[in-house]
Amino acid sequence: MSTTTRDAGVPASPGRGLAAALDWATASHLRAVALLIGFAVLAFLPGFFQIPPVDRDEARFAQATKQMLESGQYVDIHFQDEVRYKKPVGIYWLQAAGVKAGEALGVSEARTTIWLYRLPSLFGATGAVLLTYWTALAFVTRRSALLASLMMASSVLLGVEARLAKTDAMLLFTCVAVMGAMARLYLGARRHPEEDTGWAMPALLWTAAAASVLIKGPLILMFIGLTALTLSLADRSGKWVWRLKPVVGFAWLLLLVLPWFVAIVMKSGDSFFVQALGHDMLDKVTSGQEAHGAPPGTYLLLFFITFWPGCVLAAPAVPAIWKARREPGARFLLAWLLPSWIVFEIVITKLPHYVLPLYPAVAILIAGILEAGALAKYRWMIRGTVGWFLFPAIISVAAVVAFVIFNRELGLLAWPTATVAIILALFAWWLYEADGAERALLRAMMASVFVAITIYAIAFPSIPSLFPSQLIADQVDATGCSNPHVAATYSYQEPSLVFLLGTHTRFTDGAGAADFLRAGACHFALIDPRNERGFVQRANALGVRYALMQRVEGYNISIGKRVVLTLFRSAAP
Repeated sequence: MSTTTRDAGVPASPGRGLAAALDWATASHLRAVALLIGFAVLAFLPGFFQIPPVDRDEARFAQATKQMLESGQYVDIHFQDEVRYKKPVGIYWLQAAGVKAGEALGVSEARTTIWLYRLPSLFGATGAVLLTYWTALAFVTRRSALLASLMMASSVLLGVEARLAKTDAMLLFTCVAVMGAMARLYLGARRHPEEDTGWAMPALLWTAAAASVLIKGPLILMFIGLTALTLSLADRSGKWVWRLKPVVGFAWLLLLVLPWFVAIVMKSGDSFFVQALGHDMLDKVTSGQEAHGAPPGTYLLLFFITFWPGCVLAAPAVPAIWKARREPGARFLLAWLLPSWIVFEIVITKLPHYVLPLYPAVAILIAGILEAGALAKYRWMIRGTVGWFLFPAIISVAAVVAFVIFNRELGLLAWPTATVAIILALFAWWLYEADGAERALLRAMMASVFVAITIYAIAFPSIPSLFPSQLIADQVDATGCSNPHVAATYSYQEPSLVFLLGTHTRFTDGAGAADFLRAGACHFALIDPRNERGFVQRANALGVRYALMQRVEGYNISIGKRVVLTLFRSAAP
């Protein structure tokens, strides 16, 4: 797995179909970057603007950022009246910058326009794809680097994170920058031990690490530390670590991150560290936080969904990766991947996106083995390529079932793109042996684009009942109230409701909602069936006049339960 004289070359025989685009892009770095940006746009933009705020993490991040904009306070982090210290401030600053840009460009109602808050994730995901290409060039040829980057761009997990206003796409961006710089320093020490590496790569490494700490805390230091420790043990020497300039570099990292940490400690005392390190980080290690506990091995099983379509070639690549494990390139990638993966498997709380920063290493390993023609040819592994067909087939059927359940119709609008996805995936599977792994993978990657269009651009926006908060906000907006005030019963306390209807949104019981309506015009109460009786009795006792506006029926995807709510409005006395 090393760069050879083929680095900028084109295969001896011209490519056909999708491979021709790869041939064209392999001719120069500029073309490669253009292809990757174009594919990222195709992969990440479907649904980016149409999907309403998603509960719960996205809406929490967006609402906390909105409160920063409302208050002008950019140090402290709040969700309504509660402090939100689970993550540092970096992602909130980036989201606030996106919303400010939207306001400057005249975007209507920018502060409740969720796609503006998603811009950092879109840029982070696209940047991570480009940095995967840059990182892969330290290990493999340009063609393989392109394949590795396209695997990342087409992966299910990165496609999800690119569309959500949260930390993980930007975390991936910073992590790939760090590991790409670290890889060059390590490989330089192994291949050219007498050469001075200079300060450019260490500066990039520690600056990107500082950005990562401000986005998601010290997780990046685990990646750096475990990778360095594993390589030093495998090489029986840690002298190369000094090429990272660890003392000066760590001091630089502290210089960049300490101003905000000092500011938040001055503002909150020790509560930030108690919540961020104690309640958030340690609770994830020792217990299944928010019912997300799972046994070891969960990430390995999820890998075959979250890294589709690249995951289909993972098993055939394993034997060759094992044979190459002592080569410097393969050793670094395995040191990046395996120790941190084991840690994540041991930690009790498990969410699919936790292992996303490790996927570039997987992609580069698979791409290198693919171009070398070293994929295993065991019959059971070849049969496993049916995974290219099964995923879009199952997703397409699930989309139709969702249309039937929620909309009482077949969702015919989604059928053309779903059919194209299934056909491309079918050809990827059927023609794997005839056309080779590269062309099969390219077809599967294009299938992933049509899956994204089917699900994100057509299915989700066409099933409004999946987003009850948006339905409620539309009903309130339709009244024409310029400054509506909303109270909801405790059964529906979703952050998206607060984001769409205002920071002052209250949560109470039925009687409390009646008291709330008494406050005046343009007050709304959102009542679930169990609290309707208490609401009516209290309203009648107070002599509150109200009007029934709409019964909202939907499905709360964050908890997997049906939602039935009635919207009442205060009436004039």
